[in-house]
This record gives sequence, structure tokens and C-alpha cells, in this order.
Amino acid sequence: VTPDVLLEQGKSKNPWPNVDAHSGVLLQYFGLKEMNYYTVLFGVSRALGTLSQLIWARGMGLPLERPKSHSTQGLMKLVKK
Repeated sequence: VTPDVLLEQGKSKNPWPNVDAHSGVLLQYFGLKEMNYYTVLFGVSRALGTLSQLIWARGMGLPLERPKSHSTQGLMKLVKK
């Protein structure tokens, strides 16, 4: 209901909050009052998620993921098309 009202009133272009908007409130509720640590906790959680994904992939015998990379010249050619 709220996003529709905000859009109708012209109060917000994007009424959907950031996915991590609730994390600060939860961290304060659980006693972590130092805001300087919020970014560190976010980084550590991302690293742990990536590491767990890597461990599962190795445990299941999946190959390494190698995304394609492009040179600057190749990107310039794509833009000129």
C-alpha cells in the first residue's frame, strides 16, 4: 500500500527500500552500536557467502567459473556498433 501512495503523491521515484535497510536496526537491537563496523560486517558476510559457495562447488566437483573478459579495445568496438 505505501509504495503506491508514495508514487501517487510524487514523494518518491523509487519507494522500494534498500535490501539492507533493516540491517542497521537489527544490529542496534542486538547491541552493536558502533556504526563503523556495519560496513565490515557487510563485507565479511559477503566473503563468507562467496567462500561457502566455493566450498560447495568444489565438493560437488563443479568446474571453475571463468567469466569472459573484454579488453578496452573490444569494448570500444562494441560501443561503436
